[in-house]
Amino acid sequence: MDNFIAHILVVDDDDGIRSLVKKYLNENNYLVTTANSAEDAQEKILIIKFDLIVLDIMMPEKSGLEFLKENKNILDTPVILLTAKGEALERIKGLETGADDYLPKPFEPKELILRIKNILKKTKKNDQKKVIEFENIKIDLNKQLIFKNGNENKINNTEKIILEKMINNPGKTFSREDIGLLINLDKERSIDVIITRLRKKIEIDQKNPKFLQTIRGAGYVLWIE
Repeated sequence: MDNFIAHILVVDDDDGIRSLVKKYLNENNYLVTTANSAEDAQEKILIIKFDLIVLDIMMPEKSGLEFLKENKNILDTPVILLTAKGEALERIKGLETGADDYLPKPFEPKELILRIKNILKKTKKNDQKKVIEFENIKIDLNKQLIFKNGNENKINNTEKIILEKMINNPGKTFSREDIGLLINLDKERSIDVIITRLRKKIEIDQKNPKFLQTIRGAGYVLWIE
């Protein structure tokens, strides 16, 4: 396949699901590499730069969440989690670990394609330099890094999208609905989790945030001026 849209890694221990997803993605002009375990995926991400990873949560030996946790400092690839569990707790755990989106099983292949297209569209790189510094904080959106007191914290693609919007609109309050539309997520609790995760990376005192603040009853605001 010479003119593929993107190179995707599909990680699932179920041979049937793995083959089905690969077939459907191939038919939609995606190049696909598969892995049947987290260990197999680990080997592949060390030698191949993927555009996106579709990752099953429930796998033997090592779960998808464990894989994400172990690689969160080196993995800058967007991740869609597949889970047989539809509970909010599982979704929240995935987002806390750094995933960009999730899709409960069973799912329609067309929905997976739409989610992949949406993420790739939102995370498409541009050449504009995006480095913001304020007080002892430095945010590099191109490298997707936050530097705080000499410490380096990685941000995922979803966090980058939110930060970029807030940085371009300092002092503007964004409701949960605004943020949900921005990242195509309609679960308020999940949005709160993402903001909490960002706050940990930016704030010195998370209990008394100075920059990424909550406006009670309205939403969130970033103060950088």
